[in-house]
Amino acid sequence: MTDDPQQYIDDMARSRGYVLDYHKVMAKHDFPVLQAANGLVNAAYLDQRSLDRRTKELIFIVSLTVMRASTGHIQSHIRVALDLGVSPREILEAIEISLPEAGIVAFQAGFEAWREVVGADGLEPGVTVHEGGSGGAS
Repeated sequence: MTDDPQQYIDDMARSRGYVLDYHKVMAKHDFPVLQAANGLVNAAYLDQRSLDRRTKELIFIVSLTVMRASTGHIQSHIRVALDLGVSPREILEAIEISLPEAGIVAFQAGFEAWREVVGADGLEPGVTVHEGGSGGAS
């Protein structure tokens, strides 16, 4: 990797398919720590080992859902998974794995992130009901 922070961010974007806001800020304000943290991510996530990138993206989506990460962070991995050919249904099934272990609140965060990215809609009741919203935090 390079010692130039701008080139480093550009390389991160190319290899990951995204960069987060904290990556951008750390590149400018504490580049050595960003490099150290990114080294761990490269070893565990980006370097080709036994698991392929599609599988790693699904695992990342589930782990971020369980940890109740920000919507944008979950969505960045959903978009990368879609770019890698993972179907919206496969991503939804991965997110559903969070239900038994992390519960409905964590699941809803991942589900809403997925729904927004893939543009999924639902069926409306044919009877009068109170509006329930997304079930997530507003």
